[in-house]
Amino acid sequence: MDGKHMQIGEVAARTELSLRTIRHYEETGLVAPSARSQGGFRLYTETDVARLMVIRRMKPLGFTLDQMRELLDATDRLDGDDQLDADRRAELLALVRAYQQAAAEQVEKLRVQLARAEDFEATLRARSDDAAAP
Repeated sequence: MDGKHMQIGEVAARTELSLRTIRHYEETGLVAPSARSQGGFRLYTETDVARLMVIRRMKPLGFTLDQMRELLDATDRLDGDDQLDADRRAELLALVRAYQQAAAEQVEKLRVQLARAEDFEATLRARSDDAAAP
């Protein structure tokens, strides 16, 4: 086990996700608390926090819960102790690369959107500055 256990409130603060969102990801099987306290509280580890951060980064890029699950499963398998044969390892790495490429494409689309938004904001600022001039 990877060290310190945290309750859901600390995990929410660390990941900037709401308690409700974390519970939703639990219900959908994307993340599972590693343990329970004696009082029955869910306990999480750094590994759980890292999984939630992957999910948090994928969501704004438009990835579905199923895609998140597929990528997390692939990275779990690649990072795991079980011996993967060369073909399976290559398959999983190709899947991770495909997600990396999809993420890069989404980032580029967001850059274009951001540039347009900045242009729009600058146009409005210039207009309001002109209007404010005596």
